[in-house]
This record gives sequence, structure tokens and C-alpha cells, in this order.
Amino acid sequence: MHIDILLEILRAIGRFFINPIVYMTIFLTIFLGYRRVKKERKSFNIRILSGWSELKNSILASLLVSFIVSIVIIAVGLTMTPQFLLILMAVTMIGLVLYTFHLLSPIVLFALSAVALVILGVIGKAYTIVGVEISGVIWQDGTIVPICIVAGLLVIAEGVLIRRYGASLASPILEKTKRGLQAVSYFSKQVWVLPLFVLIPGEVIPSYIPYWPQFTIGEQAFGLMLFPFVIGFQQLTRKTLPVYFYPKLAKSIIWLGSIVVLGGIGAYFVPEVAFVVLMLGALMRLFIALRYKLQDRDDVYAVAPSPIGATIAAVLPNSPAEKMGLLTGEVIKKVNGREVQTERELYEALQVNAAHCKLEVLDHKKELRLTQHVVHSDDHYRIGLLLAR
Repeated sequence: MHIDILLEILRAIGRFFINPIVYMTIFLTIFLGYRRVKKERKSFNIRILSGWSELKNSILASLLVSFIVSIVIIAVGLTMTPQFLLILMAVTMIGLVLYTFHLLSPIVLFALSAVALVILGVIGKAYTIVGVEISGVIWQDGTIVPICIVAGLLVIAEGVLIRRYGASLASPILEKTKRGLQAVSYFSKQVWVLPLFVLIPGEVIPSYIPYWPQFTIGEQAFGLMLFPFVIGFQQLTRKTLPVYFYPKLAKSIIWLGSIVVLGGIGAYFVPEVAFVVLMLGALMRLFIALRYKLQDRDDVYAVAPSPIGATIAAVLPNSPAEKMGLLTGEVIKKVNGREVQTERELYEALQVNAAHCKLEVLDHKKELRLTQHVVHSDDHYRIGLLLAR
């Protein structure tokens, strides 16, 4: 039995790498990195993160989350039909092509796929695609119950990923205020691929694909599939600093995911509830995105030029500025005893002391703090600060 399960896992991994979603997502993340770097160089003449950052984050950041969710799916025995996964793959590919990441939230993708299945069930037609017969289901069908729970788990995963990486991936964008001044907003756009092991009812697959491998748990047979679930995310913030905005957004999403999971569990007793929970969950996810977007419609910016000092728009990774603990949104009042407001004044003040850089900084609470760092002969030219101009 253990050998059968191991062989099935290896086969599942092999099938994962022939799924077109994997390669579409890789291409999209590379494109995202290219566009971000291009915009940053246009605004600040330098890029903040490597153009490969989105790709690395898409693959590596989701591995631990994928492992935990896969364990839950297998331990609880949440099965998904080949019909649903095939429709989900098609809907995900359309979402990737449309490049609208609000539609790539897992709850939205699952809801659209469930609607497609129900419509097929209502019209009573069946289609055979790549050996899988898609005949649809009725909305009261218990098939949607585990789908609802998995959707909730993925929404929780979405919130966790946004909380962990939303702020670090937020790219500064120069904008002109209504008063004609330049201020900074932050835009985070990312797509993650979660390779999840899902259980396929063992008696389902052989009717379409006779040689599909199976294993048994107790008296029930299963097929194992490693499927690339996509999580897309985009959100802009102006009024709130990224370090505070994205965790707050993530909290709302995690709560939504928890409610969807609970709704799915309750649907085991009333199956039709699962379809309703999926639909309401998708609408709530879109509402969350819209609500946070509307909050930023005012001409108010957390990061803008300040009359009392130089406002930090971004800190480059592994730079002297990062080592000094400087943060986006803080205001540098003095450098080596000199008051500064512009980038030129800051770099002129840095050259006053060739050995040490001493800064007076107003933090996010408007409290003054002092920081210093050893400056090497040419460090003042690459200290790693982008300022609101």
C-alpha cells in the first residue's frame, strides 16, 4: 500500500508539469516583473526589486502553504471530480489571459466553475474533452460541498500570502495630486501557483481513463492529482502605508475564507448551501477589493513631499539605508546635522562626514529617532533611498 501511494505521488508530480496553467503563470509572472521594473525606472531611474522577484515569489513563497492545505485536503478526504478540475483549468486560463487579477481570487474562480457545472446540469448536455465526460451537476448536488471547503481553504491561503508578501511586493508609483504636487501610491500585483494534491474518487477516473493509477484508503479507492491552483491579487494604496494596508486587507480575506470553510462544513447536512456559500463568497471577495479601492479615491497620500524633511518613498533591499532601519513613509529631518528636504540636499549632507552617516528621522508615529551607519568611500552615492519628490 505504501509503495502504491508513493508511486501515485510521483505520477501526480509528473502530471503537474504538463498542465498549461503552470507555464502560463510562469510567463505572466515574468511579464509582471518586467513591467514593474520598467515603471520604477521611469519614475525613479532605478528598479527596487529584481525583475525575477515575482517569479521567485510565485513558486517558492507558496510551497509551505501548499503543503499544509494538501495535508488538510487528504486528511479530511476532500474529493474533487475531474469535470470540475477541467472546467476550473479553463476558467483560470481565461482569467490569466484577461489579466484582471480580481477575477483570479480562488473563490471567484471556483464560483464561476461551479456555475458552469450547474448550467451544464440544467441544460442536460454532456461533452467529452480529453477523455473526460462533462455532464454537469445540479446545484443541490453534494459534489459542490468539498469544492466549497477547498475554496475556503484557498481564500485563507490567499490572505496569508497577501499578509506576508503584499507590502514587500508593493511598487511605488509617482502620481500628481489635484494641487499639482507629486505624491506616491503603492501597487501590489502578484500571482501565486499552489501545487495541491487533490483526491479524485477512484471509481470516477477509470470510466474515462482506464489506466489511471489508483490507491486505496480503507475500503475506498482514490486517484491522486497534483493540480496547480492559481491565486491572483492586485490592490493599490494611497492613504495608508503598505506595511499597514496589506495586513489589514489580508485579515478581511482570511475572515472571509474561514466563513466559507464553515459554510462548506455546514453544507454536509444541507448540500445546496454549498453553492450559495460559493456565490456569496465570490461576491464578498469582489466587494472587499472594491471597498478598499473606494477608500483610496480621496486625494490624500501617506507618502508625499514634506515641508519638514525628505520623505522616504522606498528603501532598496540590502542597502545602507535598510541596514540603518529606515522605512518607507518616514521623514528624514537632518543628515549629519544638516536639514534636508530634497535628494540633492540629502546627498550633499552625506558627504560632510566620510566615516559615519547620522540621521534624525521622524517615524510613522511622528516621533523623532536617531540612527547612524558607517559610510564607505562611495556609499553615499548608493545609500539605497528613493524619496518623494
